[in-house]
Amino acid sequence: MSTTILPETEYSGPFANYIREAGEINLTEELEISLHDFIRFVQNIPLDKFDYRYAEGKWTIKDIIQHLIDCERVFAYRALRFSRNDKTALPGFDENNYVDNTNAGGRSIQELLTELSAVRHSTLLFYKSLSEEQLKRTGTASTHQLSVRALGFVIIGHQKHHQKVFEERYL
Repeated sequence: MSTTILPETEYSGPFANYIREAGEINLTEELEISLHDFIRFVQNIPLDKFDYRYAEGKWTIKDIIQHLIDCERVFAYRALRFSRNDKTALPGFDENNYVDNTNAGGRSIQELLTELSAVRHSTLLFYKSLSEEQLKRTGTASTHQLSVRALGFVIIGHQKHHQKVFEERYL
């Protein structure tokens, strides 16, 4: 499944940028490939950069990796609810509050990457278990309509977005 067959009716609002960032991909293949690419990328970052902030009040690389972990959990939970035909509108969340309440700075980069890998493995197995019908189901999250498969593309695009931020502002 690639974004070329993902109609715009399956996503909206701020999520559209992440869908575009994901590019034309096979969803389940890219969930796996993008994780390995990201881990390789992060492992090549100089050690002194992991706690660096490019401006006051900005997140560190460790903070952003924890943010990716937290967001993937939230997006996968939304996808689970929608895939099971749960029509309850789901609220948004305050990503800044989440980052402010982690211990990312006190963790090693290896711990963070191991957790990201575990979360992604769970996400990948979940997406591989879904039927075409379940992938196309939609729900409301943060006041926006999204399909289950759109959320998978959001996970990938969100990660790619932050990798670009690393390249542009941290390295």
